[in-house]
Amino acid sequence: MIRALWRDLHAALAHDPAARSRLEVLLAYPGVHALFLHRIAHQLWNRDFKLAARLLSHVNRFGTGVEIHPGARIADGVFIDHGMGVVIGETAVVEEGCIIYKGVVLGGTTLEKRIRHPHLHRNVIVGSNACVLGAISVGEGARIGSASVVIKDVPAGATVVGVPGRIVTDRRPLTDELDHAALPDPVADVLRSLAAQQETLAERLAALEEQLRSRARSQPKGTARHAAKNAVAEGEDEPEEHDARKRAGRIF
Repeated sequence: MIRALWRDLHAALAHDPAARSRLEVLLAYPGVHALFLHRIAHQLWNRDFKLAARLLSHVNRFGTGVEIHPGARIADGVFIDHGMGVVIGETAVVEEGCIIYKGVVLGGTTLEKRIRHPHLHRNVIVGSNACVLGAISVGEGARIGSASVVIKDVPAGATVVGVPGRIVTDRRPLTDELDHAALPDPVADVLRSLAAQQETLAERLAALEEQLRSRARSQPKGTARHAAKNAVAEGEDEPEEHDARKRAGRIF
């Protein structure tokens, strides 16, 4: 327990520039408090003191705003930043080095009594208010953007954003931080592409209209009517006559 607490304190110092000392983190960081109490509840759960474990997790939720089921497996060195509203389900697994921001839900999608919660591998970052749902795997070093909803496996090193979560191309080097403002937005990219296509089509249509107006101004009045009469005189059929002759040919 002491070793786990020490690693949790180190993780908070490493990932939060506002943290100035281990003592400050120990006394004033609810995410660290939530993990410490969860480790006690988890030991009780594994020793079949189920009710005591659930009561301790309830106290933990009341005191820190973080709800962690005592059955969840959380490694040392995980950092829950701020913590308020974080929910971690019974069969969830969180490996070391992961960073979980406020409002994150690691939830299930089935009522069956089996593994139904996510597995976060090492050094995964989950942004504020993101939901990771179901018995899925989030690969090592993956990053999940704020307010995303992830329901499928995420490869190692991938960046996922949106609802539902989509893997996006992010050419910036991977770091242990999640710059929410700089994450790609696939929906915005599609809208920008559609706007650009609409502008191009509008320009082409305006050019065609101008060409038609120029051509109409350059021709004398009645030119089109005379051209039609000349075509009939030369034996070209009007559309109605042409269709009638085709029908007659099929009959005879």
